[in-house]
Amino acid sequence: MRASPACQVSLRRFGVWRAAVLGLSLLGVACVAAWLLQREVAPSTLVVAATAAAASLLAALVASLWRMPAVDLRWDGQVWHLDAVSGDLAAVIDLGPWMLLRFTPDAPARMTWLPVQRRGLEAQWHALRCAVYSPRPAAGA
Repeated sequence: MRASPACQVSLRRFGVWRAAVLGLSLLGVACVAAWLLQREVAPSTLVVAATAAAASLLAALVASLWRMPAVDLRWDGQVWHLDAVSGDLAAVIDLGPWMLLRFTPDAPARMTWLPVQRRGLEAQWHALRCAVYSPRPAAGA
């Protein structure tokens, strides 16, 4: 097998990711509300306070997941580059027109999760998928 040719994509559209984050957070709120409403006794102040704290944490999580900065992802045939950082890339979830990729930098740093959708990358989508799944060159090759 040979490695995939070089490719570069600019990740700027995250509509599917944002819809999924919003949908899952609304589902979480609906579950908690249904649980509170089905109780036969009125919830205590402690339960209400804990629910409010959980809702605040959920809102903070949604806000952190909602923001996705635009990035440039590049495969040079040897190594993946996210903006100017080199590292390894792996597909964690692949749904066909949407993938969740994990970028792990070579230098000790925090890994980055990249939600990638076909929409907006139609011309580069096939090349990107080929590069993601292509075999990596052997060390020292």
